Amino acid sequence: MLMGADPLVLARVQFALTAGTHFLFVALTLGLATLVALTQTRAVVSGSAVHARMVRFWGQLYVINYAVGIVTGLVMEFQFGLNWSGLSRVTGNVFGAPLALETIVAFFVESTFLGLWIFGWDRLNRWVHLALIWVVTLTAYLSAYFVLVANGWLQRPVGFVMVDGVARLDDVGALLANPTALLAFFHVLFGGLLTAGFFMAGVSGFHLLRRTAEVEFFRRSMRIGLLTVMVSVMPVVVFGGVQFQYAQPTKTGGSKAAAAVADFTARFGPDDYRAPVLAGVGEAVMVTAWLLMLLVAAVALVKFPFGRWLVRGRVFHVLMIAAVPLPYVAMLAGWVFREVGRQPWMVYGVLKTRDALSPGVGSGAITVSFVAFSVLFAVLFGVNAWLLARFARRGPEGAGLGASPPAEPAAPLMSPTF
Repeated sequence: MLMGADPLVLARVQFALTAGTHFLFVALTLGLATLVALTQTRAVVSGSAVHARMVRFWGQLYVINYAVGIVTGLVMEFQFGLNWSGLSRVTGNVFGAPLALETIVAFFVESTFLGLWIFGWDRLNRWVHLALIWVVTLTAYLSAYFVLVANGWLQRPVGFVMVDGVARLDDVGALLANPTALLAFFHVLFGGLLTAGFFMAGVSGFHLLRRTAEVEFFRRSMRIGLLTVMVSVMPVVVFGGVQFQYAQPTKTGGSKAAAAVADFTARFGPDDYRAPVLAGVGEAVMVTAWLLMLLVAAVALVKFPFGRWLVRGRVFHVLMIAAVPLPYVAMLAGWVFREVGRQPWMVYGVLKTRDALSPGVGSGAITVSFVAFSVLFAVLFGVNAWLLARFARRGPEGAGLGASPPAEPAAPLMSPTF
């Protein structure tokens, strides 16, 4: 069945699956890196032993998610050359600039300092080691910002001129300060914190439900997770809602959509310029998931001041475990609304999606690519989920991050021979 499918449809579905899967890794990475950095700051400043152990445990889960997520990001990049060479040919001078900055300025720095943080445990001064995780966290956000600058330009192209059918960057400031990028950045920032908060609270709830001996460890972790959820749940919707003023007119419906459709028809010829139904479904699911998270945050607000409730509330523990997928559902649904609603445009009002497809890509080649990428990303997602579950279930005693290697036994003393 796939062999006879439209190459454009297959290319779009493939990118949707791979980009959506990669985004799931990014959200937890951003939020968990921040919580690990804050926890290590507390441990270094106060000398708290329990917070130092928390850094090792949650830091190990962060490193697992980061490592597998990097692989998904690198593999996903190949799709631009394989399936979307038209995008690079027409808009590469603008669209590629922030992606190049993300790779050179942010990604390499982040990876290098993360390696120093992992292998510098107990080898570096504690303040230097703390500075490393903060560099990792800040460059992670810088990386996300550059990616969203590129995506924001697809949504609302600014700072460019068309020369002989090719987009040329003529205003770097407009590109970097694009409201669709800046608002999306803060939306993703708090979305990442919300994801990490639910993740930390859910894992803590799992251990408390099992009557773990590490009560103090997971009580404190639960409080951090709940506090993060309560702090993040409203900014997420605020920065999401403000973006509607910059939404494409064809997404919103009404007279603006009709005028935009008429304008595009006159300029580019007949086409289906209205947002697909799937975009509206994504919006509805996103709002529903956020309302459920808001309800959980309200319950957490009531429970938060009472430490004994956090430890003994078995129903509450189950609730927090069940709530872990909610931010993921909301993010994927929001991404569908943002991206699908732009169709039939790859770059809104500049380049149509079918014109961005690589020339000569047949259904056979795209089918092989689709199957290969889908299987690979499914395996990576499964491996990441398995590793996170395995190491989270082990608890702090099973954390190997920063652990000193076992000392080698001393060589036996040999009697001198005469």
